[in-house]
Amino acid sequence: MANSKQAEKRIRQSIVRRDRNRAAMSRFRTSIKRLRAAAESDVTKARELLPSTLSLIDSTARKGVIHTNAAARRKSRLTRLVNRRAEAAGETAAAESAD
Repeated sequence: MANSKQAEKRIRQSIVRRDRNRAAMSRFRTSIKRLRAAAESDVTKARELLPSTLSLIDSTARKGVIHTNAAARRKSRLTRLVNRRAEAAGETAAAESAD
């Protein structure tokens, strides 16, 4: 229970921030789940989803929802996952020739 106007305001601010962070984390997790599912089934779809997912991870870190190093680690692991799946599917040569 807040004992001052300042404490009441801090409570209001923390509620707004918590809701904003929860929404950001929900988008973050959903995007990663979609990318992982695509990497398992359809590598071309995973390659399409990768840039938007990496961008979302960056923006989540920029907002301070996750730590910068955690964002870098996740980006690295997801990129490596997609590249390995593409390599296993023999899609690396096709992707390079399309560029």
